[in-house]
Amino acid sequence: MIDEKEFIKELLSPETQNTAFQKLLSDYQRPLYSHIRNIVLNHDDADDVLQNTFVKVFQNLKNFKGESKLFSWIYRIATNEALTFLSQKAKLSGISSEDLQNKTIDNLKADLYFDGDEIQIKLQKAIVTLPEKQQLVFKMKYFEELKYEEIAEILGTSVGALKASYHHAVKKIELYVTSN
Repeated sequence: MIDEKEFIKELLSPETQNTAFQKLLSDYQRPLYSHIRNIVLNHDDADDVLQNTFVKVFQNLKNFKGESKLFSWIYRIATNEALTFLSQKAKLSGISSEDLQNKTIDNLKADLYFDGDEIQIKLQKAIVTLPEKQQLVFKMKYFEELKYEEIAEILGTSVGALKASYHHAVKKIELYVTSN
């Protein structure tokens, strides 16, 4: 396994950049798609955001200082791209982000790439009722099984705050699922 600093050098070097970026794509495409899909919910939107994410990564790689892991830096870009996408889509539709997410959830049954059932849809509806940060923390911990330390690095917050956010999110989701 190649060392991360060496890999970044390969990504920045004109001689090795194409090969290194292909490796980056193959290593990160699937997990990033899942991460983005958990945020935007729609397959086509997730594909668009994923593409934008890789463009931003490529454009900004020279600015990567190595203060965090490459994984965290890329996930932060993907998270920000997904949230920006949702915000812009809601604004263009003239509705709130929550209304947009509810509308997207209602359309999940027709999505060929969604293989969930009624329970999954109910879970998604419960998640939408959470504040944005709790949504992110819950999705990253529950669906993607990321460690608190990884989430803290991606979101730029403390592990303690994340544990509290996750705990509150779980309680709110349990309440929603049992009362609806």
